[in-house]
Amino acid sequence: MARTMHDARSFIHPLHAMLLAFPLALYSSALLSDITYLNTAVVQWTNFSSWLIAGADVFAGLVLAWALIGLFVGRTSKARGRGLIYLALVALMFVTGLVNAFQHARDGWDSVGTLGVTLSALSTLFALAAAWIAFSGYVHKEVRS
Repeated sequence: MARTMHDARSFIHPLHAMLLAFPLALYSSALLSDITYLNTAVVQWTNFSSWLIAGADVFAGLVLAWALIGLFVGRTSKARGRGLIYLALVALMFVTGLVNAFQHARDGWDSVGTLGVTLSALSTLFALAAAWIAFSGYVHKEVRS
């Protein structure tokens, strides 16, 4: 009798996963501080968002470089398809985060506004989608008993 086992495996290397955790946490924290800034108008919140986005962009750049290298090294053709989707999501996350950093570098109320919050939300969503792709891999094995 054969039965199928599901073995949960990550799509990415454990060190890559640790790097991906930083943009996910920092972009989402920047989104929360943007929302707080819109509700309180205390300028320190926009400064805090700027630093969070800058830190997230540093790690997103490292994740993007690793994803680009990982697309061509040691992947099967099936994994290469997921790798391409993952690379596109990470690239969108990085570019959106970079544009968001430029938006937050502006002066006054224009630094956040609806565009800043939208860019922070998009960066967060792309980071969540990339993490979903990275950690949603299941390997199906048939086990004979």
